[in-house]
Amino acid sequence: MRSIRVGQLADALKLGPSELVALVGGGGKTTALFALGCQLNGSVVLTTTTKMGRSRSGGRRTLFAPTDNELLSALAEEGCVLAWHEDGVRKAVGVTPETADHWFGLADHVVVEADGSRGKPFKAPLDYEPVIPSSTTVLVACVGARALGAIIDVQCQRPDRVADVAGCLVSDVLTPSRLAAVLLSDQGSRKGLPVGARFVVLINQATDAHADYLVELDALLGPGVAMVAVAPFAPGESPEALDE
Repeated sequence: MRSIRVGQLADALKLGPSELVALVGGGGKTTALFALGCQLNGSVVLTTTTKMGRSRSGGRRTLFAPTDNELLSALAEEGCVLAWHEDGVRKAVGVTPETADHWFGLADHVVVEADGSRGKPFKAPLDYEPVIPSSTTVLVACVGARALGAIIDVQCQRPDRVADVAGCLVSDVLTPSRLAAVLLSDQGSRKGLPVGARFVVLINQATDAHADYLVELDALLGPGVAMVAVAPFAPGESPEALDE
């Protein structure tokens, strides 16, 4: 399976003129969020329903709990803005899913980081995760390539949950079949998928070394689930550096 460049992400996800994209799962969510902010046409709000590192703004104008008029004014000036609920010490506190739904009525696109993984490349959610807006049109399940073929207990957040859903032990390897089992499960990566929303699997930092694994994974996911693999980006290609 051929990997795309990060600058091709919006096209690869086949995003339309108005989308609410929710990013869940493991590694690459924030990078994908800023990549889509650079690539989508029209007005775009980038936000989270959990928490984000305060230092990661991608060079974007940042708003805290904006009024509708403040948000519309910023979108008219900037095109794409980052909006959070409040500023924390190291983490910015996200908005409610209802707020993200409301903003989707004000902007052409809303891109939401709707899950946390504490830097791990893969995870399975707990009961209160993820936090997905009901108006979501595309749910993107992110997997960092470091997890492919790795020991579950080493490279996964919530390894017990991953193992439970996959039907294996935390000391087992995350094989294509085990990864597919979690990705396709309503207790795994599809948890909270709104009715009518598309589900897409995004593999981040994929190299030629992962090619055979990804071919097998793609076959296991089946024709009803699109999978996109993004290659590691070169220096200066990071979407968070494009506007700096």
